[in-house]
Amino acid sequence: MSLIKELTWRGMIQDIMPGTEEQLQKEMTSAYIGFDPTADSLHIGSLVPILLLVHLQKAGHKPVALVGGATGMVGDPSGKSEERNLLSEEVLKHNQEGVKKQLMQFLDFDASKANAAEMVNNYDWFRNMSFLHFIRDVGKHITVNYMMSKDSVKKRLEGETGMSFTEFTYQLVQGYDFYWLYTEKNCKLQMGGSDQWGNIVTGTELIRRKAGGEAFAFTCPLITKADGGKFGKTESGNIWLDPNRTSPYQFYQFWLNASDEDATKWIRIFTFLDRSSIEELEAIHKTDPGKRTLQKKLAEEVTRFVHGENGFNDAIATTEKLFANQHAPAESLSIEDLEGMEGIVRAQIAKEKILAGIDVVSFLADSGILASKGEARKLVQGGGISINRKKVESTDLKIDQSFLLHGRYILAQKGKKNYYLVSAE
Repeated sequence: MSLIKELTWRGMIQDIMPGTEEQLQKEMTSAYIGFDPTADSLHIGSLVPILLLVHLQKAGHKPVALVGGATGMVGDPSGKSEERNLLSEEVLKHNQEGVKKQLMQFLDFDASKANAAEMVNNYDWFRNMSFLHFIRDVGKHITVNYMMSKDSVKKRLEGETGMSFTEFTYQLVQGYDFYWLYTEKNCKLQMGGSDQWGNIVTGTELIRRKAGGEAFAFTCPLITKADGGKFGKTESGNIWLDPNRTSPYQFYQFWLNASDEDATKWIRIFTFLDRSSIEELEAIHKTDPGKRTLQKKLAEEVTRFVHGENGFNDAIATTEKLFANQHAPAESLSIEDLEGMEGIVRAQIAKEKILAGIDVVSFLADSGILASKGEARKLVQGGGISINRKKVESTDLKIDQSFLLHGRYILAQKGKKNYYLVSAE
């Protein structure tokens, strides 16, 4: 099966430029995707572009990962309703190193191979380019009419906040990236999310007008959730690829908690399971959806891909500690069990408050488990809070010294999946 056909059945292609599939079938092709270094770790929203590069390399082509040291200083307006804060050069450099380290986990950079992955930083070719050089040798090839026709620009210009000249030039800067990679690295294909289509085709147009060449492109759909929630976001924030920001347990639980509709879509996109294996899993899942066969396999495959075998085993071990034998009293957990639960959220409360006795609503708010007493009261009244594995029946409950496990900890649970280890300090 060709790369394009493989990605199509997986639901990973939205827009594609004519001739792209023929180019990939004709010869080993260098293709790139840009990664924005706005943080020192990528999050799961970056998994789709990473997977595109992995599929590309598996098909015998050469992946190029561009870390946007220069474009990170400008800010991409695509999909944004307002201008973001610009990062300092020092912060960007730190972030770039973190992103590079992560990308090296997933791609083969063995230089002895013809299709070895390569990493580039667009700051390297922009750092010495003057403004006059840019507007003379790049800007003159793309008209303002062409730039303003892009959806990402039109939406911002029609909105209340407008758009700065800095962001308006972003598509030219990204377009020049493609031109530079085409002329210096023989890179003929750019991939990215569907919100990048306008920026990407500006690059192919610049290559056509400035170099008289032909370049190609395709995009993947932006990942959504069936319930309308934002993909990759939870109550505690982004799901990061860095295990220090999002533990393997929390990462595993995100995928395990996917709805049936999302799991059916995501198992095609985020795993390398073949079509027959996925269809077999779907058939098994339909016979007994309560067993969550699809979700378990999805969570297993993605956790292994990102965190390796050890990370997956840690996630399973923590899951078993938290969810197995939930009716056993919390007092049966050793201090090693409690302190070894890396997947749960850590919180603190002043020990004097526990020794004096504190109502459960204040306990939940003061420890930061819930944002306010009003929210805490509502959740307790709805039966959504457990303390030391016992459901809280009333807002009158007093949390005192008798609740401390091993004289220090209290295990709190919000809903079915959110655990907190509160230490009284």
